[in-house]
Amino acid sequence: MRVPKNLPKFATGGRSRTAGQQSPTFADLGVAAELIAGLADLGITTSFSIQELAIPLALNGRDLIGQARTGMGKTYAFGVPLLDRVFDDADIAELDGTPRALVIVPTRELAVQVGDDLERAAKYTPVRVSTIYGGRPYEEQIAALQDGVDVVVGTPGRLIDLYERGELKLSGAAILVLDEADEMLDMGFLPDIEKIWGALPASLQTMLFSATMPGPILTLARSKMHTPVHIRAEAADAPTTHVTTRQVVFKSHRMDKPEVVARILQAPERGRTIIFSRTKRTAAEVAEDLAKRGFAVGAVHGDLGQNAREQALEAFRNAEVDILVATDVAARGIDVEDVTHVINYQTPDDPMTYVHRIGRTGRAGHSGTAITLVGYDEVHKWDLINQELGLEQPEPPEWFSTSPEFAEALDIPDSASATVGPARKVLGARPPRSKGGRNGRSHGGRRPNQRADQGGTHR
Repeated sequence: MRVPKNLPKFATGGRSRTAGQQSPTFADLGVAAELIAGLADLGITTSFSIQELAIPLALNGRDLIGQARTGMGKTYAFGVPLLDRVFDDADIAELDGTPRALVIVPTRELAVQVGDDLERAAKYTPVRVSTIYGGRPYEEQIAALQDGVDVVVGTPGRLIDLYERGELKLSGAAILVLDEADEMLDMGFLPDIEKIWGALPASLQTMLFSATMPGPILTLARSKMHTPVHIRAEAADAPTTHVTTRQVVFKSHRMDKPEVVARILQAPERGRTIIFSRTKRTAAEVAEDLAKRGFAVGAVHGDLGQNAREQALEAFRNAEVDILVATDVAARGIDVEDVTHVINYQTPDDPMTYVHRIGRTGRAGHSGTAITLVGYDEVHKWDLINQELGLEQPEPPEWFSTSPEFAEALDIPDSASATVGPARKVLGARPPRSKGGRNGRSHGGRRPNQRADQGGTHR
């Protein structure tokens, strides 16, 4: 088994570096040269804190519980050692086309993002990665498994379906990763996870990664894992949100929110922007309103088919559109480092949703701005978020789109207007509902008993 060069002294707590001290490279951490080359092609040469702490331990086969805020490099903290061990660890059987590692994630969007990240890192290795999730034809995923797969990334429902059909072979798996475990708990996937875990070999390395660690997740992990090391990438009393993210919160009248958002989007330093809403209907309405005002906007919400959602996300990543309106189901699958603004069009329902939403900006050392529009009927929700996270903003000011304080706080130019150009079409626009069928739903809608990751969405 490979011995890493610089095993961290404090694997279970936060650490700080002295001025000018460099983060270790992946070579320093003992990673295979082929993976180092793949990461270098992506412009990644040095490690984040969670990677520095996790990779040496994971390379030695230890079970890990990794905790770090959104956007701090969790994917490669488990992905790099997973690929390394599958590639050339003597303790793992030779590749034969059946999965050696399984990564379980809560949403389709996150499955795509994690799968893509692992494929890019494995570019110079023979490791084959396949992404499996609901909303896509079974046939193409079964064909991929039959052709041979070494690492499977997937959502719980579809993984169970393919396992029960006999298409997903788990007897040769040596590594299990649960990514964003807190979200899977919120989405009711805990029984599915237990079922999959029970089908895996007992001699299994397990890594559990998430931004937060609710009690039920820790209880499950500790009952099944082998003396796991609990890693935190920062001190226990570190803030839950990025220090590089400026948080602006104010009360906004529901009827004025469209005008407020239109003006925020005209700030000179505004780049890629994500606008979050609680409901699919609001997401669709906000996206349509902005498109009519001339903004280049895409939408990701549950009324859209999987192809439309993937098209909108890809356009956002490629900067074909610079605004994405999304419900929370998309929050865990958007991995774009240079998002300058996040706008909470509706106040999140709970503190952790707030943390995950605004974690889309201020990532990887970039600065960002997170703006929350608190409706008059949402003040109690903001009180809960403020108290739980210690944000020290108990009484948000009341601003309108015409308020001087609003313009000053968010650098809105005097030239900002209600529209910026001719009307456009929303990328990923909601198709018109059929007039037939019960409750006006078309027959292509989600079946009543269909899992959240099999063609519908959690929100």
